[in-house]
Amino acid sequence: MNVFLWVLQALLALAFGLAGVLKSTRPKEQLAPQMPWVGDFSAGTVKLIGAVEFLAALGLILPAATGIAPILTPLAATGLVITMIGAIVVHGRRGEPQGIVINVVLLVLSALVAWGRFGPYSF
Repeated sequence: MNVFLWVLQALLALAFGLAGVLKSTRPKEQLAPQMPWVGDFSAGTVKLIGAVEFLAALGLILPAATGIAPILTPLAATGLVITMIGAIVVHGRRGEPQGIVINVVLLVLSALVAWGRFGPYSF
């Protein structure tokens, strides 16, 4: 299970890291065709969401890999759960069921990492 959690952490870090870099470095107008929800938020908020996702991606890997403050790894996963709850609410209000499905999958995977790293497979 420990190896499974590491693989899951790596996949989540890759997904959220790429999404975070994309959201924090590109203008809102360039993101709008692929992410129509950005129209509901200011450019600063979109960049903040990107920064949160990128930092959480780092938090999924670096603390556990280096042994420096490894409690940050399950906290990062918990932060992603909270972020995905917010994303589900946004997509629900916008009537975007495909976005909800993706966010639910990411929420469940993040919750699994949080559970495993806080619980039986902690560092």
